[in-house]
Parts: sequence; C-alpha cells; structure tokens
Amino acid sequence: MGATKTAELALARVLLVDDNPTARLTLQTVLEAGGYRVDSAASAAEAVDKLDKREYSLVLSDMEMESPFAGLKVLAHARMMDYKPATALVASCQNGTAEGKPDMLVEPEDVPNLLEDVASLIGERAARRLNRELRLAHMD
Repeated sequence: MGATKTAELALARVLLVDDNPTARLTLQTVLEAGGYRVDSAASAAEAVDKLDKREYSLVLSDMEMESPFAGLKVLAHARMMDYKPATALVASCQNGTAEGKPDMLVEPEDVPNLLEDVASLIGERAARRLNRELRLAHMD
C-alpha cells in the first residue's frame, strides 16, 4: 500500500458500536491495523453522544445491544447528521453466513472482506458528498 493510500485511510474516522467488549476490541484492532482511526462505544447512548461531538466517515453498529433494535437507532441518528456518514450493521454470523442479510451488513468473521467493505462504504460516502456538493454548486 502506497504512502498516499495510507494517508487517505488514516484520515477516515470510524465509530464502532458494540456492547460485546471482545468483539468491539477485535474489530477495533483490525480497523486500526487497516489504517483507520477508530472511536468505540459500548452502548447506543454513548454512540449518540459521540456522533453529536465528532464527525465520522463511517458508523458501524451491532444490532442488538441494550435493546433489540439499539443498533438501528444509532444508524438512524447517524443518518440525521449534517455530514451524512456511511452506516452499516456489524453482525457475527453462524457458519459465516447471514440469511436475509441487508445490503449494509458487514461480517467481521471475514477480515479481508471486512476491510474491503469498510473502504467501499467510505468511498461511496465520499462520492455521494462530492455529487451533492456539485449539484449545490450548479444551483448557485
């Protein structure tokens, strides 16, 4: 990986939300080794607080934490932020698959694809932001 690519990745900040300390630490280690800056939260409330204080390129959240849909609440809050971070659910899956998985699911068991999925989500977010800025510039 070239120095430029490493510098670009180092600029991406990820918020990782998971109430399982082992899963959270494992994912954080993998993401940091991939060049990302990672903040972590152990609950939806902590994640919302962090979202309100700092801008993130990507928010990765476990689905079930203090309530069955806490992760979806975190992602909904993230999508309401002015800076529009990319969002995805993180789910550990038995036998490496998730039946009926949504498009935004990131599976931590597959480390090479995890980093690829994260890079793709951040790249898609950057493209959306650029397109939005270009549309707004043409309106003026």
